[in-house]
Amino acid sequence: MGDSTRRPIAGRRSVLLGMAGLMSVALAACTGTSDAAGPTQVPGSASGGPATPPPVIAEISKEEEAVALAERGEVLPGKEQILKEFGGLQPKEWGLHVTGVVDSSRSPHVALTFDACGGPGGAACDQKLLSTLRALKVPATLFVNSRWIAANPVLAADLAAEPLFELANHGTRHLPLSVTGKSAYGITGTAGVAEVFDELTGNQAVMRGLTGKQPRFFRPGTAFYDEVAAAMTRRLGMVPVNFTVNGDGGATYPPQTVAGEVGRAKAGDIVISHFNKPGSGTAEGYARVLPRMLDSGVTFAQLGQVLPT
Repeated sequence: MGDSTRRPIAGRRSVLLGMAGLMSVALAACTGTSDAAGPTQVPGSASGGPATPPPVIAEISKEEEAVALAERGEVLPGKEQILKEFGGLQPKEWGLHVTGVVDSSRSPHVALTFDACGGPGGAACDQKLLSTLRALKVPATLFVNSRWIAANPVLAADLAAEPLFELANHGTRHLPLSVTGKSAYGITGTAGVAEVFDELTGNQAVMRGLTGKQPRFFRPGTAFYDEVAAAMTRRLGMVPVNFTVNGDGGATYPPQTVAGEVGRAKAGDIVISHFNKPGSGTAEGYARVLPRMLDSGVTFAQLGQVLPT
């Protein structure tokens, strides 16, 4: 499960500080895009409650192929090749749990995942939440967006170096991942294959500079995909991931609701919450429920430990 010992990476910090300046220019046009804070960030039911746990949707052979391709360092297809392969495809699905997206694992562990979305109102860090995870030695996968990295380059580098945490790709502009421009919760998605490519690979490149390796997992802004975009994600060497348990309702739930939702997680579940909203009930909810879960025998692992490699 790892520990919370930090390793200095001063050289990478310097690179990231310079990168943040360039990214701020590149992302300036995105400041008008909603960060999907609150109920629009991680949708639950229409009434604002937790999402209904979906069936397992996992094509293990394709997942293994995508991850192996990335880890072997093989050349991934460029935009022109992706346009040729996916440009003529029309999706039939749209939502949180579409074909090709992994929502759960076959492991005996619970996987906690936390998003950091960046943008107006979403670029902070819930240090209380991270401190609870460290104190209890509970590992987690952190999905970070380019805008959040640009606002927190040194913190992002520190988290990348901390064995307790695994970083994953949460997109470049925090957009729903659509090849037809569909929207989710008031946020317009990527308008076509070329924009899906940019949303996937822009932050992928940033994160390679941050971590020194290819991101293995991806979750889009609002967590909405179509199945063509999900297949593109795999083709570009990442596994599209969502969840079975909505832990904090886009950082809108009060502590008691967070504790109740997270507390129902069982072996194989993937839980989604947020670590970019320190004023929410997320940290307190986790502080209440994690000790009880550990005492009852629940074990936790990063996505990289519960999904096939």
